[in-house]
Order: sequence, then C-alpha cells, then structure tokens
Amino acid sequence: MLIADTILIDEAEIEERFIRASGPGGQHVNKTESAVQLRFDLAGNTTLPEVAKRRLVRLAGSRMTKDGALVLRADTHRERERNRAEARDRLRKLIEQALIAPKPRKKARPSLASMKRVKTAKAQKSQRKSLRKRPGSED
Repeated sequence: MLIADTILIDEAEIEERFIRASGPGGQHVNKTESAVQLRFDLAGNTTLPEVAKRRLVRLAGSRMTKDGALVLRADTHRERERNRAEARDRLRKLIEQALIAPKPRKKARPSLASMKRVKTAKAQKSQRKSLRKRPGSED
C-alpha cells in the first residue's frame, strides 16, 4: 500500500477480517459478512519514522490496542469491497496526517499601543478609587 511518495506499507502488516455488519439489513443481514475490521501493526512497522508513529498513536486515540495495533472498522456500505476500500482509505489518510509535522507555536506578544491602553486604564481606575477614600486619612 503506497502512502505519500516515499513510504510503502507492507501488506503483511495489514490484517483484514470480515465480520457481520450491525444494524438493519433485511433477511440477508445474518448471512453475509460485509463489514471490515482492519488491523495495522504499528509496533512492528519499520517504514514509518518514529515521530510519525507517535503522532499516529495520538491521532488514533481509542482505536489503538495495547499491543500497538491500529484497528479500523468500516461497515457503511453493503458491499464487502467498498467497505474494504473505505477502511484502507481511512488508514492511508490517518498515516498521511501523521506524517505532516505541526507548525511550532509562536508566543503571541501584545502590541505597544495595547500595552499603553492597559496602563492608562489602570492609572484611571487607580485615580478613581483613590478619590473614594475619606478626606484627611492620608498617612
């Protein structure tokens, strides 16, 4: 399975199981196994960089198992092949998203004019409160 231009996932690292889909489907629903459960062995993968693996674990969330496998389930379509293609497409999109490094956050700094406005407002409020004191109680 080709992801991006340089990364190729070995088919042996992807395991597909066909299971019965949930929900209504008529008389034929209990006979066909059209849903797909795709397991990608992330712990055993050697082609993805370590930083991308960490990002993928964070992106996957509860879809990751304790043994390091990513489990995706697709059962929206009635046909097995469409569900299979959807599960593989979701895996590819997740991996592509994990390969993109997030931009480093730059700390915001207030402008000089806004700092001056805050200072003048603070001085005015201080002046107003100082005028509320009793006269003659200055020490």
